Amino acid sequence: MAARPPDPFLRWFTARGWRPFAFQREVWRAAAAGESGLLHASTGTGKTYAAWFAALRRGLLAVPTAGASLRVLWITPMRALATDTVAALQATLADLAPGWEVGLRTGDTSSAQRRRQALRLPAAVITTPESLSLMLSRANAATELAGVVMVVVDEWHELIGNKRGVQVQLALARLRRWNPGLVVWGLSATLGNLEEAMDVLTGYDPGRPIVPRGRLVRGKVPKGLRIDTLIPPETGRFPWGGHLGLRMIEPVVREIDGGPSTLVFTNTRSQAELWYQALLERRPDWAGVIALHHGSLDREVREWVEAG
Repeated sequence: MAARPPDPFLRWFTARGWRPFAFQREVWRAAAAGESGLLHASTGTGKTYAAWFAALRRGLLAVPTAGASLRVLWITPMRALATDTVAALQATLADLAPGWEVGLRTGDTSSAQRRRQALRLPAAVITTPESLSLMLSRANAATELAGVVMVVVDEWHELIGNKRGVQVQLALARLRRWNPGLVVWGLSATLGNLEEAMDVLTGYDPGRPIVPRGRLVRGKVPKGLRIDTLIPPETGRFPWGGHLGLRMIEPVVREIDGGPSTLVFTNTRSQAELWYQALLERRPDWAGVIALHHGSLDREVREWVEAG
C-alpha cells in the first residue's frame, strides 16, 4: 500500500520547527467540513494561521467561478492591523499557493491599487467593514464576490457591540445570499459571551435556524503572565475629572527604559499625543526611538511607524 503523501500545510509548519496546536487542527477540520464558528484563543498563540490555513485549503479546492477571482475575505476592525496581517498571510503563499496574491482594501489603498483591483481582485483581500460595504455596493459586486468561500472576521470583540459590527452582519448576509455555502470564522482573545458572539457572527437563530449553529473552538495554550501595577505615592490626591496620568511620567519612563520593547496604550488619541510629547520632553534622547500611532495620523506616518 502506497504511503500517503505529506500534507503541504503540515510540512510548512515542520520546516519552521513548529507543530500545529490542537485548536488549529480543529479549525482546519471544521472549516474543511463546511462549518462556520468562532475561535477564542490568547494573543500570540496562532489564531491567524488557524483561520488562514483553513481559508487557503477551501480556496484552493474551490471550483473556479466565472468572473470571480476573489476567494477569501479577511475583515479587520483596525487599519493598523491590516499591514501586519498582509505580511503574515503573504509569507505562506510562495510554498502553499504560488498563484495567489493577498491584497489590501482600506481607506489607505491608493488609486492605482484600486484601479488594478477593479480589473481583477486578488485571491484574498484584507479589508475593513466600511471598505467591504463599499465593495458590496458596486454594480458588479454579485459577480466579483460570488467566488468567496470563506470570510474571517478578526478581533470580533471590537465589532460585535457597535454599528460597525452591524455593518459586518449585513455584509455577511449579502454574501450568504450569493453563496449559501459560505464559511465564516471569527477570531478573538477577549470575549466573555462566547456562544452569543458566535451566533451573532454566523447568523444562527434558534427560532429560525436558517443556518446551522457554528463550532466554538477554544485555544488553550499555557502562557506566563505577570501583571505589575504602578501606583502613585499619594493616591488620595488624584483629581476626579480630567486626569491624564501624566504625574506618573517618571515611573513609566523607568519601565520603558528597563524593557527591550514597550507599548503604551492610552484611552484617546489626544492622550496619546500628550503622552508622546511628555515622554520626549522627559527623554529628548528618545527622539527617533519612540513613535506615536493612531488612526488620525497621515497614512505615510502610520506606515512608517508600523514598519519600524
